[in-house]
Amino acid sequence: MAVTPVTIWHNPRCSKSRQTLELLETREVAIDVRLYLKQPPSAAEIRAAMTLLGVPAVGMMRIKDKLFTDLGLSEDADEDDLIAAMVAHPILIERPIVFANGKAALGRPPEAVLPIL
Repeated sequence: MAVTPVTIWHNPRCSKSRQTLELLETREVAIDVRLYLKQPPSAAEIRAAMTLLGVPAVGMMRIKDKLFTDLGLSEDADEDDLIAAMVAHPILIERPIVFANGKAALGRPPEAVLPIL
């Protein structure tokens, strides 16, 4: 069986992120763990993730996070403003996001990433 490279934008403090990583580790895949809080994605990487996920910027944000409102953001804010907020404050990015085979999936629940493997 071929080993498929998989990337996960991971936050070890998040239980869903840990569960998704554990799920990936049970599969026959090579895993690239990106600690996105330490290696924040660029605006271009966020836009690419949005495209692969098929969601607008707000669709990959933690909109219930206090920081979201503290920054004066709203669900109908301009896409560029939302992307800039994720670049400046990667904690606002919903996690985990898994990339494999030219696709992406949000690991909520963790099993949601299985179809792209």
